[in-house]
Amino acid sequence: MVERPKKLLDQVRDAIRLKHYSYRTEQTYVDWIHRYILFHQKRHPKEMGAAEIEAFLTHLAVELKVAASTQNQALCALVFLYRHVLRQEIDLAIDAVRAKRSRYLPTVLTHEEAIAVIEQLSGVYQIVAKLLYGSGLRLSEALQLRVKDLDFAHRQIVVRDGKGGNSRITLLPLSLIAPLTDHLRGIRRLHQQDLDQGFGSVYLPFALERKYPHADHEWIWQYIFPAERRSQDPRSGVIRRHHLDESGLQKAVKRAVHLAGIDKRVSCHTFRHSFATHLLQNHYDIRTVQELLGHKDVKTTMIYTHVLNQGGRGVLSPLDACA
Repeated sequence: MVERPKKLLDQVRDAIRLKHYSYRTEQTYVDWIHRYILFHQKRHPKEMGAAEIEAFLTHLAVELKVAASTQNQALCALVFLYRHVLRQEIDLAIDAVRAKRSRYLPTVLTHEEAIAVIEQLSGVYQIVAKLLYGSGLRLSEALQLRVKDLDFAHRQIVVRDGKGGNSRITLLPLSLIAPLTDHLRGIRRLHQQDLDQGFGSVYLPFALERKYPHADHEWIWQYIFPAERRSQDPRSGVIRRHHLDESGLQKAVKRAVHLAGIDKRVSCHTFRHSFATHLLQNHYDIRTVQELLGHKDVKTTMIYTHVLNQGGRGVLSPLDACA
């Protein structure tokens, strides 16, 4: 019996998994490629090229008015499709109408405001929020931490495979050592219960399950913030305990901001912005802050100097000078 060739989107999924991209990236790329095909009346991408990509990207910018980062994400998905699935090189000098880049300055909380929001949280959500503010982690980085990533002796956290696939070391706040130690005791009991019930497996990246057949059941590989319930892995079909879902903390932070009476647009990422800004306020070197945040370019970190008005606008108003 002749095996039918895989559908295009299944080929995309296979290529993404071969390169060990995250499941979120897989979902995003597949969605953009699907939208691209639908936009061109279901024509096969083999029959299309730079002109059709330009038309799609222009549609996103002009008609849907997406942000520049969203348009760039769509372009990355299409470049991946042509380069790694269809094996076709396309002209990257695409002359599409570009979405306007916003001159975005992040919202920053004062130290008092950050603590006020955190105090409105409880349990595991409060611990995660303290890590976001106290260590400068992204939400996804905090939730993907594993037991082996915490170094209590040296008061540091190893952030593995962060944004862009890079790893870094950041600080572990002294005030979090006791709460995290207590939290890990409870998580270890939960892991043992899973093992006793024939479960206890955790997802391992980069095919480590094949290299270390029993590592997925070991304590050091378990997530520090596991989900309340076991679920089926969407890729392998294995029943296992994943980490907490991001939406739970996002909703909890939104409620906490309201309860704290803070009239700012605050998200989980605001804690990371506040971490960076407050370190600079305390006169830490910008290169140190860059390393703790994991920014590839110091220009990205420089945005916080503008938040502090320590860039080109560190000017005293003449009205204040007369006061």
